[in-house]
Order: sequence, then C-alpha cells, then structure tokens
Amino acid sequence: MSRYPILTAEEAASLIQHDDNIGFSGFTPAGAAKAIPKAIAARARVEHAAGRPFKIGIATGASTGDSLDGELARADAVKWRTPYQSNKDMRKGINEGRIHFFDMHLSQVPQYVDYGFLGRFNWAIVEATEVTPDGKIIPTTSVGASPTFLRYADKILIEVNAAHPKSLRGIHDIYTLGRIPNRREIPIYKANDRIGEEFIRVDPYKIAGIVYTNLPDESGGFDPIDETTRKIGENVAKFLVGEMAMGRIPSEFLPIQSGVGNIANAVLSSLSENPEIPPFMMYSEVIQDSVIAAMKSGGITFASGTSLTISPAIQKEVYDNFDFFRSKFLLRPQELSNNPEVARRLGVVSVNTALETDIFGNVNSTHVLGKDIMNGIGGSGDFTRSAFISIFTCPSVAKGGKISTIVPTCSHNDHSEHSVQILITENGIADLRAKSPGERARAIVENCSHPEYRDALHSFFNSVKGGQTPQTLGRAFRMHEQYAATGDMRGVHFD
Repeated sequence: MSRYPILTAEEAASLIQHDDNIGFSGFTPAGAAKAIPKAIAARARVEHAAGRPFKIGIATGASTGDSLDGELARADAVKWRTPYQSNKDMRKGINEGRIHFFDMHLSQVPQYVDYGFLGRFNWAIVEATEVTPDGKIIPTTSVGASPTFLRYADKILIEVNAAHPKSLRGIHDIYTLGRIPNRREIPIYKANDRIGEEFIRVDPYKIAGIVYTNLPDESGGFDPIDETTRKIGENVAKFLVGEMAMGRIPSEFLPIQSGVGNIANAVLSSLSENPEIPPFMMYSEVIQDSVIAAMKSGGITFASGTSLTISPAIQKEVYDNFDFFRSKFLLRPQELSNNPEVARRLGVVSVNTALETDIFGNVNSTHVLGKDIMNGIGGSGDFTRSAFISIFTCPSVAKGGKISTIVPTCSHNDHSEHSVQILITENGIADLRAKSPGERARAIVENCSHPEYRDALHSFFNSVKGGQTPQTLGRAFRMHEQYAATGDMRGVHFD
C-alpha cells in the first residue's frame, strides 16, 4: 500500500492554481509528464470559459511532448516558458507574443532554479517508474532538470508510468553539484564513469499525490537518411579521419556530442559505420536511434546522456533486450550531461546543426529571419564553447532551394565566429581555425555554399573595400529582405 495519496489526473490538476510556477520532467518528449499537464489544460479551458484567469509558468529540461507543451499552449494556459521548446502551438503562441519565452543554455537551468533566478516553484510534476515509501524516485527515460525541480518545489506530483519497466532502475546517475563558492570539480574522467545514485531523493512529505498512467513517450521517428544528410554525415566522418591522420585526434578517438534530429542521426550513422574510425563513446545530451544501432554493431561502446529519445520500435527493441543495453548508457542530470567543464576536460568533439550560418562563421540556431523563434539554442552552446573541436552542419539550401542557409550576415547570432571551428554541408568542409574573417569567408563560400548562390556570395564579399571583416551594413541582409518580399533568395544582386 502506498503511503502517498493516489489521485486521478483531474484531481491532481485541481491542486494547481493560477500563477503557479511548475517544473516538469522531460528532456525532449522522453520522460515528460503527460496525464497531469493534459488535465491542467482541460482545467484552464473551464476556468477561461467561466471568465477566470488561469495561466502557469513552465520550466522543463528541454522540449517535451504534445500532451504538455501542445495541450497547455492550445489552452492558452502558459504565462512563461523556458528553456527550449519544439511544439508548433507553443511556437505560435511565443511568436504571437502571447507566451513569454526566454531561451537558455540547458546546462544553466538547474543553477537558475537553484539560486532563485526563476522565482519560486510551487510544484514539480515528474514521471517515474517507481517511488519508494522513503522518497526515492526512479525516473523513466530522461533525467533533465527533474532533480533540481524536485529539490526546490514546494510540493510534488508524480506520474508513475507502467509503459516503462521497473528494470530501468540502475540506468540513472544522479549527482548533485555543490553550492558556489565551494563547488568541487565533477569527478567524471571518462564518459562511462558513474558518480552518483540510481534514484532521486526527495522529502516524502512533499509528495502530494501519485497518478498512475500507462502512456508511451510521444517521441516520433526520424526521417530516412537521404542523399543530402548522407553526404553531410560522410563529410563529418572524412574530416575526423583527417584529424586522426594529422595526429590531432588520438588513435583511440574522442567522445562525440551530437545534437538531435535527422542530420545528427545521419552523422552518427556515418561515424559508427566508417571503418577508419574506431569504436567510440558519446558524452552528449540525447541518445537517439542511430546510437542504439551503433551500440548493436559495436561502433559506439557507451553513451552518456540525459535522455533516451528513441522511436517506439527502437524503444521496444531496447526494452526487450535490456540485459544487452543496460551496461551501455547512463542518464544524468543535464547540469552534468551538458556541463562545459566536463566537455572541456574529456575533449568532446561537438557536432550540432545550424539554421543558418554567415560567411564569417557566425551561426544562427534559433530564429527565422531574425524574428521568429524556431525551437531554441538547446545544449549546442554548452558544448560549442568548450569542445575540443566544434563542428556545425547544415544543408546548403532549404525550402527547395529558395533559401540559402549560408548568408552574408546571420539574421540572429547564437554562436559567434570565435566558437565555431568547422562548417560542413553536403558540398564540403570549411576549416575555420586560424583564419582571418576574409579567409573564413572564402573557405565557406567555396567549400560549403550551394552553387546557385556562390556567385552572389562572392559578389557581396568582393564589393567591400577594406576593414578587418569585409562587411557592408547596407547590403548585409539583402538576401533576407528579398526572401521576406518574394519568398525566394535566388537571383539576389549585390552590385
């Protein structure tokens, strides 16, 4: 018999008040709370119909599933949101100004909560496979910022989800950083070092109730690898093999960090399948489908992350063969998985995806035309500034060629030229290390840009006389302006 009240999702939602701030579990849809946020959204609709205000502040580990971000956004129940999102309805509310969103480096979220930068948290609502009578919580498929939310929230609600087996206990590595100014180094010296406990400890008297569910993660699959993503992946592998040949990467290789998505999936597949790259470890945020495939083939020996974000079919395979996979990954709090100190010490090679990049090596990860948010910076900044080698990838064009992802000047800047070392598209590789702005521009245009835009980018560069950075303010956004006016960047002139 549980010592905690057993509630329905609707009973749990009735405890939430207008203006409450809530920390939810979830890092991607993996491990996100589902039943209670959906019930909170239903309650918000009832309150709004009665003419009463009802909005909550939402912090999570990263993005979540539709039952959380989507339902609450559609119910107009969100007053603010951080640190990252990828839901179309949440994005719409943000870009229309109805939802206040502040984009954050994911490693910083726990510290912001820890020191009160985000205010008081009334609730933590998390998903678990199990809760013990003495307050030990075993998460499901992600850890994210849940340990911090649970520590500082006034009250706790837990969704115990039978869709995930109790055998997940043991794959989590929960470790708490000390408080500034007495914080010590994090004792992770290899990606597979375990340093913490397999559960999150909480005060059991803070647990206001448990909701039992049986709801799968809302993670979708990835698109099949196409010709463009395949070439990008092959170019990343080619570059890293060259670095090994030059003696800049040791023969045993280095840990890889990878962003999430179709390009990242293709890159990891290419690395693990390349016969010149030895089996390697990952020190990253997200363990995705291609990582599981590479574990099976032996290309990846171990992965440290904060979420297991895999498609339903792959998740079933992992659960059905858990004796094999159990020793091959750990899920840690995001203040560990994304920690810049650890990434710098381990010599992580970071591979992230750019929305657009300019000819000088600045990268925009977040905004369309400098105005509308897409998803957020996520963890790319955590790793880019601290990586042994930082790589950004992107296709050279988007929208069927109507957009060049390589432009004279980024419409929004998330990663500066000082942090971006390598740019790779399907067309080639631009090594930006130890190059002046003019040299970087030539390398990017010649090696990475799409042939249809190459002359235009050259004409921009050549039209500038003098200066350390060959830039002209009056023409810097001409490609963006043309796209905003016509829906197509092609044919732009810089004469």
